[in-house]
Amino acid sequence: MNSLENKIIPYSKINLIKKSLEGKKIVFTNGCFDILHRGHVQYLNQARKLGDVLWLGLNSDNSVQLLKGPTRPINSEEDRAYVLAALESISYITIFSESTPIELLKLIQPQIHTKGGDYEAESLPETKTIQSWGGEVKILPFTAGKSTTGILKKLEESSGK
Repeated sequence: MNSLENKIIPYSKINLIKKSLEGKKIVFTNGCFDILHRGHVQYLNQARKLGDVLWLGLNSDNSVQLLKGPTRPINSEEDRAYVLAALESISYITIFSESTPIELLKLIQPQIHTKGGDYEAESLPETKTIQSWGGEVKILPFTAGKSTTGILKKLEESSGK
């Protein structure tokens, strides 16, 4: 197993990793990250600066399809995880299959949960879960004009569809 694959943590190893992180500030974020772009990288770099460790919950292929539609994801969960693991800002990645990361958050119990500026903390289903152990939700600035949906739309337009 190479160092990139070592960043991809199955549920069975979460407690072991968590124990090794005692005393460190864990920041958690989640998303589909289907076609990685500049906006994603800027967001992940901002999130990482908030703590010692950035743990990313990655939506599984099935959950991406439920959230984004039958033509998504473009890249498989394994490919998305591997590409994300190459980013310095990301310490760990766990793939989850639910529509929200609530169950994963309960296991990791980060001090901070971040989401992009296209969300509001009050409307996130996971906010109460985070607050239950004294954690906080931080909404980070959104990079306007940078989205996977926008990239796919541009590709569709350029192919004449």
